[in-house]
Order: sequence, then structure tokens, then C-alpha cells
Amino acid sequence: MTPDAVAERFPVRVMVTSVWETVSVQVDDGTTVGQLKHEALRAALKTTRDEQAYVVKFRGAPILDESTTLRALGAVPNAPFIVLPGRRQPVR
Repeated sequence: MTPDAVAERFPVRVMVTSVWETVSVQVDDGTTVGQLKHEALRAALKTTRDEQAYVVKFRGAPILDESTTLRALGAVPNAPFIVLPGRRQPVR
């Protein structure tokens, strides 16, 4: 196997707003947005239940196609992502 065949992993920061916690997730260029969301929710919430109810934002825009890779988004080491509920939460 050549060194080019091994994907280099790097950390990205993910803020999970439902618990106001930032977690670091190790990813590579081929990691999808869906995989990133899954890992971030597992790290912050200790569960991935209702995972489909959350959306991921990068550079202020929601990523609607979760099969998009981080390479396609142009993510670099320590890039910030946000995982938040897809529906607005009522303020009381």
C-alpha cells in the first residue's frame, strides 16, 4: 500500500447545540456529513437516537445532502461544524 492510499485523519470541531458542547471528531477527506453527524451526536449525547431530526451546518449553511464528503465541502483540520435540531425550538 502506498502512503497516498492511506487517508490521513484530522480533527474537526463540532458544536452540538442541544447540549451546548463542542466535540472533536477525527475524520478524513472521504468522511460524509452523515458520518460526521453520527459521530458528533454519539460523542455529545451518548446516543444517536432521532439522528435524522438534526441538521449539520458548515460556514453558516445547512448541508442538506448528507452523502457529501468533507473533501467536497473543503473542510480542513479544525474546521467548525454545527449540529442542531432541524426544527426550531420554542422559546418559553
